[in-house]
Amino acid sequence: MTKRKLPANASVATESDGQKLVAPAASRNADALCDLLAQFAPVSGRALELASGTGQHVVAFANRLPGLNWQPSEIDTERRASIDAYAEGVENIAPAIELDAVQPGWHSVHGGSDLILLINLLHLISWSEVEALVTEAALALNPGGRLILYGPFMRGGRLTSTGDQNFHAALSQQDPDIGYKDDADILDLLRRVQLNLIGAVKMPANNLAFIAERPEV
Repeated sequence: MTKRKLPANASVATESDGQKLVAPAASRNADALCDLLAQFAPVSGRALELASGTGQHVVAFANRLPGLNWQPSEIDTERRASIDAYAEGVENIAPAIELDAVQPGWHSVHGGSDLILLINLLHLISWSEVEALVTEAALALNPGGRLILYGPFMRGGRLTSTGDQNFHAALSQQDPDIGYKDDADILDLLRRVQLNLIGAVKMPANNLAFIAERPEV
C-alpha cells in the first residue's frame, strides 16, 4: 500500500495503556458494527479483518460473535502490537499478521475465509488499490463466504453532508488519488468480481456498509 500523508483527522490513533492505541472512530462505531455483523456475518468459520487498525474493533467483534475465529491483519508494526495487546486472552483471535491488502496475490496465502471485513479504508486509498483489494478479497472467500465493506461513500456521485464534503476535500487536497468512492462504482466492482450483493445498509454518521457473497459452487 502506498504510504500517504493524510489529513490530521484521518486514520487517527493515540497511545493508551501500554502498547494499546485508541482510535476515536473505532470507539464510536464498534457497537453499530457489532449489530451489523450479528445480522449479516456467518455464525461460525474463519473471519479475516483487513487493515485492523488499533485492534479495538476485532476484540468487540470476537466477543459479540464467539463462533467465528478471527484473523486480524495490519501493515503497520505498531498497530499489530496494539491489536495483540487488545486481543490478549481472547481465545478466538489469532495473533495479528502483516498483510498489505492492496497487493495482488495475497488470496493464495490467506484464502479460505468465511467472512472478510474492511472498515474505513477505501476513502484513504486510490481506485486502482480498491480494485486490487476487492478482487483479492473475492478470491479469498470460501463459497458462500461474505465480504463486508464499511465506510463513507458518495451516493450517486454526490457528497450528501457538509462533513463529508469537507473531509473529501481535505483528502483530495492532500492526495488527488484518494477520497470518497461512489456507491455505484462499488456495486459495479462487486459484480465484476462475481460477488452477489446481499445489501447496502445505511449506518450511523452517514456511512454505508456493503454486504456481498461469493456464490456457492
